[in-house]
Amino acid sequence: MKENLKYIFNPRSIAVIGASTTPGSVGQVTFANILLNGYQGIVYPVNIKAKSVLGVKAYFSILDIPDEIDLAIIMVPAIFVPEVVEECGQKRVKGIVVISAGFKETGEEGAVLEKRIKELVEKYNIALIGPNCVGIINTDPKIRLNATFGRVMPKEGNIAFITQSGAVGLTALEYAEAEGIGLSKFISIGNKADVNENDLLAYLMTDEQTKVILLYLEDLVKPLKFLEVARKVTEEAKKPILAIKSGRTPEGAKAAATHTGALAGSDEAYDAFFRQCGIIRVDTVNELFDYAKAFSGQPLPKGRKVAIITNAGGMGIMATDASIRNGLKLATLSEETKEKLRKILPPTANTNNPVDVIGDADENRYSAALKIILEEEAVDAIIAIWTPTQITETIKVAEKVVQLAFQYSKPIMGCLLSLQNVKEVIKTLWQAKIPYYPIPESAAKALSLMCYFNDWINKKITGVKVFEDVEKEKIISIIEKVKKRNPPVILEPEGYQILSAYKIPVLPFALVKDREEAILKAKEIGYPCVLKIVSPHILHKTDVGGVMLDIENEEELQIKFTELLKNIKNKKPDAQIEGVLIQPMVSSGIETIIGIKRDPQFGPLIMFGIGGIYVEVFRDVSFRICPIRESSAWRMVQEIKGYKLLQGFRGKPPSDIEKIVEVLQRVSQLAVDFPCFLEIDINPFLVFEKGKGACAIDARFVYHPDYTPVIQG
Repeated sequence: MKENLKYIFNPRSIAVIGASTTPGSVGQVTFANILLNGYQGIVYPVNIKAKSVLGVKAYFSILDIPDEIDLAIIMVPAIFVPEVVEECGQKRVKGIVVISAGFKETGEEGAVLEKRIKELVEKYNIALIGPNCVGIINTDPKIRLNATFGRVMPKEGNIAFITQSGAVGLTALEYAEAEGIGLSKFISIGNKADVNENDLLAYLMTDEQTKVILLYLEDLVKPLKFLEVARKVTEEAKKPILAIKSGRTPEGAKAAATHTGALAGSDEAYDAFFRQCGIIRVDTVNELFDYAKAFSGQPLPKGRKVAIITNAGGMGIMATDASIRNGLKLATLSEETKEKLRKILPPTANTNNPVDVIGDADENRYSAALKIILEEEAVDAIIAIWTPTQITETIKVAEKVVQLAFQYSKPIMGCLLSLQNVKEVIKTLWQAKIPYYPIPESAAKALSLMCYFNDWINKKITGVKVFEDVEKEKIISIIEKVKKRNPPVILEPEGYQILSAYKIPVLPFALVKDREEAILKAKEIGYPCVLKIVSPHILHKTDVGGVMLDIENEEELQIKFTELLKNIKNKKPDAQIEGVLIQPMVSSGIETIIGIKRDPQFGPLIMFGIGGIYVEVFRDVSFRICPIRESSAWRMVQEIKGYKLLQGFRGKPPSDIEKIVEVLQRVSQLAVDFPCFLEIDINPFLVFEKGKGACAIDARFVYHPDYTPVIQG
């Protein structure tokens, strides 16, 4: 963390360089925001022409100000910014926010200017936010700093918002104001010439005013550093991070040669990356604040068992569906609780979960039922739904809910619906920090994310295991042979040898040159067996008839061997044939896929999922950035929909999931150790019953001799 960041957010004095007398200008609006929103320090306008700005004495240069300056806000044309930063350095300013635009976002000339100011802040040990940003806000009553040209000064809160887009940031401020959501900090980081998201996360990790951190990102400066810092924020400080990462595009995956490549685009890399940090990824500003207000105000649920209370059956059903869909469980109410409910509710009411107090309920009946549910030990959280009726006003129900919320430590999601006085309802609920949601689906989603984060902070933390039994020399020897081949392709038998060198189980195999040798090897391997063509010019063997399955005996082997070579001669007459691979036929087990794709920003990305020929159709896969921890390998397996198959389904025995977890870690280590493997596809990776292991049935490697990863730490 940059030490001088504290002076940016807690300055005793500020110089506003470019403070303007022109109404409506960025220079005047920003200076006015500092003055009029109650900044607790001393502010000095700097203007080369005016003697005063908004009635405050102005100075020609920051060097003319007689006092020490902690923070400088710069709003002058880009061409003059390096000169101003130089003066700030001479003045021993500790922090700078450059709102001015016209830097690398505009082209080469702007990039040169930006490089110069970066050199200057490094020379003088100044923390710089920007350039090309909209400024910063600190709502701490001891500071009350609004150094932006936005319209809104948010109320005090415990949510910090870091945004790479000024426009998104200003929109978010408007949204927060409309929803009554308070912020602790607002930081527009712009071009990130110096201070970046990593520095700010490290700062906010120890910021007492901040409980929740929101991010809007378009890229990451140093991904591996981000991973390290974000993990500390979520695991050690236990502060949730919710993020929008814009730019969800699949185009980069289309040209990939293997299944893994086709499924793993840069967006999947970001998804995997955020999961490994414990970051919750969302798509819209609306979602960002919807879920943030739940984390901001309510305690984390101890489990996933939710109770739903409503005065309308339909809304209760919708909430139930949304809860189950989002991984929550309906709490089973005890007979004692249901008996208590029967005593206060009409006979037509439903005392099972979801509890329906029915449409003629007033605030007292609703409150009495809610109190009973809150006291039920089997309930971890509540979704409180109310639809407006003429029986009573929604605001009265809200007041009753708030009274109860102060008495219990269970999270409550508020769906007290009322268009007539919705602002009053929201404000009332927030007295007990209860978030308001206009639909139960949003409440259920917010609650499920709180459960996810509770699982994250309470998980067993494991390190990255390094396997000492690997044989790197064998792989290096194979690579040397591949380099001499044209094209430099890793053949399937070599792929098995590479996997075996890292103790990744493979089927027995033999590479044969003719039919007679195939007959001899088949006797050793056993029937039924499989034949596969081996050629550096044939990637997808089944497309050209290069695979023969279920060969039961020697006679059939001779026929299939001849047929295979005939297929290749007809469909790939120019292909160089290295031989034919013979392997035993295996029919039992569950087909999975393990793959690697090397991302230019994050490095190797590992994939796991249900495999076979339909892997790209079902896309039931999960991703992580290598190297992976054992706990991450377990979660990769548990995340896929096919996990139920692996656990044992409809009388089938459970699969050897422990072996999958081990192999995922070994493949991860292989990818880290050998950057020349751009992609690895182990499909299928056949998993047998628990305790009986697994093995690679097919393996493909995409090799590049000159690949140098562009990974910024």
